[in-house]
Amino acid sequence: MFHDHRTDVDGLSPADLRSEYDADLAAAVEAAGVDRAAEAADVERSTVEALVAGDAPDLTLAAAAAIQALDPDAPDADTLVEMACEHLLLGMTTGVMDVDAVARELAIDLDPKEVQQKIERRAPMTFDEFVHVQHAIAGRQP
Repeated sequence: MFHDHRTDVDGLSPADLRSEYDADLAAAVEAAGVDRAAEAADVERSTVEALVAGDAPDLTLAAAAAIQALDPDAPDADTLVEMACEHLLLGMTTGVMDVDAVARELAIDLDPKEVQQKIERRAPMTFDEFVHVQHAIAGRQP
């Protein structure tokens, strides 16, 4: 699950990582139902349907967490977001990275201040941004 502490992305691109997480989210949707998932994540039904169809729809980290929280083995959505972001910080510490280093490693356009605000949950983060930041950090783990 995306909230786990990721220490390796060997051979995976950010798109591969997103596909892995989307499959986990789709499984949660299939178990709970499209309507329940759309309501829990506060997104359009078509967004959830796209996820189940194998697409990578636009989601926030919070919406992804709400969907994942439908899995009975998963923590609640707020805890998932907190764990995911705390694991990013832990990965930065382990990889001896600051926000400048993370921003340099990203394949998307986020400056160091934006990276810091998003990881600290002071600014909203899209699920794509989360995956890219996680990929950059996990790619630098010893």
